[in-house]
Formats: sequence, structure tokens, C-alpha cells
Amino acid sequence: MQFQIKENSFIARIAAWKLRSTQIAIVIGNTIHLHNTSRGEFLSNECWLNHEMEHIRQYRKHGFIPFVVSYLIESLTNGYFNNKYEVAARAAENGNLPDGE
Repeated sequence: MQFQIKENSFIARIAAWKLRSTQIAIVIGNTIHLHNTSRGEFLSNECWLNHEMEHIRQYRKHGFIPFVVSYLIESLTNGYFNNKYEVAARAAENGNLPDGE
């Protein structure tokens, strides 16, 4: 699966501030935006990489705009931690992909 990585991303810095996190990766389409971590550090962390790759799969499955809208609704309705897309991404951290994928 092809993807891009953007280090020192402004988008990721905003997300880190919002989530009160020192390090963060956030996926927008095919690009993984990083804040306060290097490409090498990120790629060497298999669980973290698997988590973000699940978000890329979600974008591809649902389409850019539908996924963003659905993700935001999930977060507003259920909170970030219980958002079904985050639940699936956490499951993917150890290589557990949803059925049929």
C-alpha cells in the first residue's frame, strides 16, 4: 500500500495540541502527518504504523469526504476513544484486521 509521510506537519501539531499529546501521527488521505517524531522512529514502531495504515485503508474504503464526515460524526457521538474507526485502528496495531479485509 502506497502512502506518504510528512514530518513536522502543522496539521499534526494542531492535532497534538487538541489531543494533549507530545507525539502524534494523523492520516489525511494517503499521507501520514507526524509531529514531534521522525519518519524513522515512526516506521520502526510496527504497532503505530499498523494503526495509521488502518486509517489509510478506511479512507480508501469509504472515500475521502465520506470518511472524514463519518469520522467526525463518530467522534462527536461516541468520543475519540470509542470512535469505531479508532477502535478498528487499535485492533489493527497487532495485525488484527476487520473481517473481510
